[in-house]
Amino acid sequence: MRVLAAASEAFPLVKTGGLADVAGALPAALAAEGIAVTTLLPGYPAVMRAVSGAAEALVLPDRFGPARLLRARAGGLDVLVLDAPRHFDRPGNPYNGPDGEPWEDNGLRFAALGFAAAEAALALGFDALHAHDWQAGLAPAYLRLGAPRRVPSVFTIHNLAFQGQFPPSLLPRLGLPPGAWSLEGLEYFGSVGFLKSGLWYADRITTVSPTYAEEIRTPQGGMGLDGLLRGRAGEVSGILNGLDVAAWDPATDPALAARFSAADRAPRAANRTALQARFGLAEDPAAPLFAFVGRLAWQKGVDLILEALPALLDAGGQLALLGTGEAALEARCRAAAAAHPGRVGAVIGFDEGLARLAYGGADCVLVPSRFEPCGLAQLCALRYGAPPLVARTGGLADTVIDANEMALAAGCATGLQSAPGDAAMLAAAIQRTAALVRDRAAWARIQANALACDVSWRRSAARYAALFREIAAPHG
Repeated sequence: MRVLAAASEAFPLVKTGGLADVAGALPAALAAEGIAVTTLLPGYPAVMRAVSGAAEALVLPDRFGPARLLRARAGGLDVLVLDAPRHFDRPGNPYNGPDGEPWEDNGLRFAALGFAAAEAALALGFDALHAHDWQAGLAPAYLRLGAPRRVPSVFTIHNLAFQGQFPPSLLPRLGLPPGAWSLEGLEYFGSVGFLKSGLWYADRITTVSPTYAEEIRTPQGGMGLDGLLRGRAGEVSGILNGLDVAAWDPATDPALAARFSAADRAPRAANRTALQARFGLAEDPAAPLFAFVGRLAWQKGVDLILEALPALLDAGGQLALLGTGEAALEARCRAAAAAHPGRVGAVIGFDEGLARLAYGGADCVLVPSRFEPCGLAQLCALRYGAPPLVARTGGLADTVIDANEMALAAGCATGLQSAPGDAAMLAAAIQRTAALVRDRAAWARIQANALACDVSWRRSAARYAALFREIAAPHG
């Protein structure tokens, strides 16, 4: 079976967040299930360099300007690249210009991606389309509205908070029939809703964890789309994200100061020492060492960590903060490090090698998100033996077993959980964690359980494969 995946980013060709990790890792996992995935990506400069000399696969109709699809093998992926220089040959990250602001024509840029995905699915004989997030949200609409043959589609929500809303003046340029502009279509509170398009027109909807699939059908978690999602509840499923465990392997990772495995954890201590040195922390083997890796954003609960910092310090802990994001939070992280030298360190920026060292050297990784569709930080932490402290929400709740009294007695704890959005509860959980870290025997059991977790794509790939076969069967 052949599936076309449409995404705005995929590791290792282009990455700004977890979407890229999923789009980059899922094809190999699906290959083991007999599903051949080709990934359609926009022709950003970095992607075009990676496919230099690629063969032309399809010339596209001139709806959004001259464009063609190039076929190549790059970064371990079978790819189709949307060669449309007008839309993608520009500096900046995939969504924002050099000034950090979104490109004014993002609506047209990603409409072109959705249109290209539908054209490729139809013209190149794919059995199904897998559209990722709002950037590919128009693809199911183009397939459903006026296509000469039926190609079924799956739309995956990676984060409902990012919805791709654009002014109605965009509508005439999309080339969709007038009936698409309605509540039963693209219209979303007076805007053209790209994410809503995917939710409305796709045959099936998935999101990246079972708990998040439940949360988005509530007024509290649905962000204005809960009614639509409740109406389509029979077509919504939560399939947990995984990790590429070959790429994320502490036994082979060159970013670590010392490689280790579940069978031999002793070398891990060298990573702790290296992590303390990189963040300017005192080389204290007894201090519970906490780390945060990710976007410095309200959603991620970074402000909650800073509010709980006195409790962490009172417990004798150290904190390493790594990430970039909201300017105010970046400033607060720097200020915390300046106020507590040797106890708090902050590196503002994106550094994947340093992130891997944090996972491989910290005692505990903090993931106190206010909401989290799935999260990859806690999966990396489990894989690298840093039992995570997570908020009890979304995929975090699905992937970490809290070290409560019963779980400790049963020997099944893999980390800790705390109530989301509550700094006082996070502070209490941090102190509970510090006490467990100091109980070396108890923490060693939790760490062993974390390292034993199967965080691969194996189970989830089987669920995706079954879903693709199910939707393709009536159209085969």
